[in-house]
Amino acid sequence: MTALLALDQGTTSTRAIIFSREGKALGSHQIELPQHYPQSGWVEHDAALIAEHSQAVIVGALKDAGLKAADLAGMGITNQRETTVVWDRKTGKPIHPAIVWQDRRTAAWCAARAERSAWLSEKTGLLLDPYFSATKIAWILDKVEGARARAEKGELAFGTMDCWVIWNLTGGQRHVTDATNACRTALFNLDTQDWDDELLDFFGVPRALLPEVLDSAADFGTATLDGIDAPIAIAGVAGDQQAATVGQACFEVGMIKSTYGTGCFMVLNTGDQRVASRNRLLTTVAYRLKGKPTFALEGSIFVAGAAVQWLRDAMHLISHAGETAGLAASIDSTNGVYLVPAFTGLGAPYWDPEARGAIFGLTRDSGIAQIVRAALESVAYQTRDLMAAMREDAVPPKELRVDGGMVINDWLTQNLADMLQIPVVRPEVIETTALGAAFLAGLQTGVYASLDEISALWAEQQRFSPQRPAAEADRLHAGWLDAVRRVASAAP
Repeated sequence: MTALLALDQGTTSTRAIIFSREGKALGSHQIELPQHYPQSGWVEHDAALIAEHSQAVIVGALKDAGLKAADLAGMGITNQRETTVVWDRKTGKPIHPAIVWQDRRTAAWCAARAERSAWLSEKTGLLLDPYFSATKIAWILDKVEGARARAEKGELAFGTMDCWVIWNLTGGQRHVTDATNACRTALFNLDTQDWDDELLDFFGVPRALLPEVLDSAADFGTATLDGIDAPIAIAGVAGDQQAATVGQACFEVGMIKSTYGTGCFMVLNTGDQRVASRNRLLTTVAYRLKGKPTFALEGSIFVAGAAVQWLRDAMHLISHAGETAGLAASIDSTNGVYLVPAFTGLGAPYWDPEARGAIFGLTRDSGIAQIVRAALESVAYQTRDLMAAMREDAVPPKELRVDGGMVINDWLTQNLADMLQIPVVRPEVIETTALGAAFLAGLQTGVYASLDEISALWAEQQRFSPQRPAAEADRLHAGWLDAVRRVASAAP
């Protein structure tokens, strides 16, 4: 039997899943990751804990599957993107907590340089926003005493979570990333497919900090850790949304997927063409194989599943996420209640880092069911916003492939189809982020000969067709747009 391991280092957990060649999950292990909020709009992780968890889940997944490391053809890594860690090359210890992709602490810096956004977009496909890694790196170098001087001497290293995990799994032997993660830093030139000196100068990031950039299927080193019987080849890497694009087999121009985890991320394959968005979407690398990048348009929503987490952990309106479908279905509508989950600002297509969350339309009759349903509906409304932008920028999609933990909720998935007015397709394997990482590792190690071979393994589990009249969807969405206008930072 040929097996592949995927390490999925996410925002709220780290897990490992072992897949068969056919994409069937054979075993897994997951550890939740605490979030830290030192100030309003700030989000941090303990990078050392992430390294520890990454090793533990690999050992746990092998045990759960009843396999040994020697049974694996290789492993792929997928990760929360943009999250930034800077560490000491000699000790391997971070010099500051990891700054998470959701963090908005550099919003004022970005706003003060807004006139450079078009220049940045031309080089990187991104916007000048706190979301991306570059301003997070610069903030750490400026705020940690002596860090900037040490970085210029080559004593420090920067990495997104894939890079950090690889450094630790290889015992500090490899400081590497892949093109899909590099392109999310705002330091990577999409045309040259390399770090850009003008960008480095603009953000004040020394080149000596940066890792080597490899293809998404490549030799990233060998994982050697306690508790396993043999080293494991690290053979595939992709940021979480690009890995999900691979896992959903969106290999043809015009194919589109949306992943629902902590946030929501929609990715449209544009092939070898860099499509410049007119609607503040991002141009990104979907995957790079044999030196050739495949591009995509992406829309990023900061809060999707995190809204359900907020209902559970902060508001205590539910005890577990599984309750939300029943509560949403228990009422015919929210009766005008809208929840805008702008807890860390609004992502695409608004890009408003100073917006904050709110609930509108509450009456004496409003209760838990209305608020819970409004939280789920906010996911569909935000998805519709992204889809409208995609339609204007590129070929209108005929269907949407969805994945991630939220889409096991049939009510939410049907509501997506109703709001988008196109079919929404759920695959047999909804953990497509991890599956995509495994597929990339399989390409590198010869388990799969081509993308066509991977595409043949993708299977539809259920198709949700629109049931709500288009006019009703339009009316509900108009109420959402009014709610968003009222939370905008520039709102009167």
